[in-house]
Amino acid sequence: MGRADGWIWLGAALVLAGVVAAAAPRALAPFDPVAQETAQRLRPPLWRDAAGRLRVLGTDHLGRDILSRVVHGARVSLVIALVAVAIAGTLGMAFGLGAGYFRGWVDDVVMRAADVLLALPFILLAIALVAVLGPSVGTIIGVLGVTGWVATARVVRAQTLSLRARDFVAAARGMGAGHGRILFRHLLPNTLGPATVIAALEVGRMILLESALSFLSLGAPPPTPTWGGMLADGRVYLSGAWWLATFPGLAILLTVLGVNLVADRLRERLDPKLAL
Repeated sequence: MGRADGWIWLGAALVLAGVVAAAAPRALAPFDPVAQETAQRLRPPLWRDAAGRLRVLGTDHLGRDILSRVVHGARVSLVIALVAVAIAGTLGMAFGLGAGYFRGWVDDVVMRAADVLLALPFILLAIALVAVLGPSVGTIIGVLGVTGWVATARVVRAQTLSLRARDFVAAARGMGAGHGRILFRHLLPNTLGPATVIAALEVGRMILLESALSFLSLGAPPPTPTWGGMLADGRVYLSGAWWLATFPGLAILLTVLGVNLVADRLRERLDPKLAL
């Protein structure tokens, strides 16, 4: 129990650090993340300039402060991930409830659409759509949100199929409750637990997808700092300036690790079988 609590506290601390960086990047970043000082390019971590200013994580190939860019990059990654998960979760809940409750042609349409999306490599689909629509924060949110509903829909559908045969649903139907009341009053609350766990896990996946798109120059356009874009810039200098790619890579690793630790604990809390 103590070890499990230790992991959840570690995950919560990592998530909190990312949220604080995203919420108040200007308060934490020591320098302007887009300001270029070519005279101070490729400076190593803990380097001080002539004015005595400390570059904690060094500078990149254009003299920009890496710590400031990592802090500001947290906002881009977390905002995109959270909004995309909210959109995908909403669509997944709606499609899953509709497919599981109404069945018939509604179920067939939703499940065939899910099969098509599952048959396509998600990252390739996202790359194709972003390349066609043009890279921007709004485009990435829309693409990830609209195409990321499948996991939630399938789980909610399975849960709804089980619940619709329960006595409380039959009783509500016998008392004259309409489809809307049964869906939103009786079925929706009972499917929120699994959907919440999936949403928590999806946040980490969305961060990875956003970083992958930014790495391929399909993310937020320059000069907006993104973790994936910093990795792309730093890969050219791995042999001589390892810090360019190492620190944004660690930011991605630790943030996703924190999200997954919290999601795993959340799954244990919301699943009665695991809580025993």
